[in-house]
Amino acid sequence: MPQIWMSYDELGALCGCGAMAARDLAINLSLDRRKSRDGTTRVKLDLALTARFFASVREADFDLDCAIEALHDTHRRMAALLAPSEFHNSRGVA
Repeated sequence: MPQIWMSYDELGALCGCGAMAARDLAINLSLDRRKSRDGTTRVKLDLALTARFFASVREADFDLDCAIEALHDTHRRMAALLAPSEFHNSRGVA
């Protein structure tokens, strides 16, 4: 099982609340908490929060896949407009 550690801000974003509410949640769930080298306190996600995190990553990947497909579609349409025969005809070359 992977260990995922998040700051209170990150945990709040995952849970749809603020950093202070995320801190309270971490305390209520008895999540492991440690101060990182950068001075930020991070909490280790439990199984349920880890599943929620992975679900959010999957949703983000879906959005990314849609954006990539839209770019490919735009590229295909632009390439069709600049087909070599049309390019030469527009310059007056047969």
